Amino acid sequence: MKNHFELFQMPEEFAIDTQQLDSAYREMQGRVHPDKFVTATDAEKRVAMQWATRANEAYQTLKSPLKRAIYLCELHGVDLGTESNTSMPMSFLMQQIEWRESLDEARASKNQSALEQLESELQQTRTTLLALVSQCLNAAQYSEAGEHVRQLMFVEKFSDDVGHVFELLEA
Repeated sequence: MKNHFELFQMPEEFAIDTQQLDSAYREMQGRVHPDKFVTATDAEKRVAMQWATRANEAYQTLKSPLKRAIYLCELHGVDLGTESNTSMPMSFLMQQIEWRESLDEARASKNQSALEQLESELQQTRTTLLALVSQCLNAAQYSEAGEHVRQLMFVEKFSDDVGHVFELLEA
């Protein structure tokens, strides 16, 4: 079975041409979309649905930098162990504590500007981590990339938490 990159005839790299991805996805969907198989046999409809589902999954994975990084790590045998592996550099753990405290303080004081500052800091960290992930993947350092990916996963989840507090303050 082809991997997601092969499915869309793209190089197996972290940096991708999103326009090429979009184009390849549209072309694939044009061939396998279930609407094209209305008069087909049940077996043909089932196969078309499976291919359309696979194309959707592959597209969503490759479109997202985080999901793409996770996928590349896994393709190269790195088990991110997100449920069981919680070890991270001490400096990143300390940063998490500071961010949590900042979020709690901003929520308690309903300080929108403090939330905006925290969100900006998270965006900078996200940018830095994505650059590190890209460097590691380009150098085929998949285990090291995996460490940065796990940090990035935390940043993404914590950004969602910040977004929820924004919603609470706006309500």
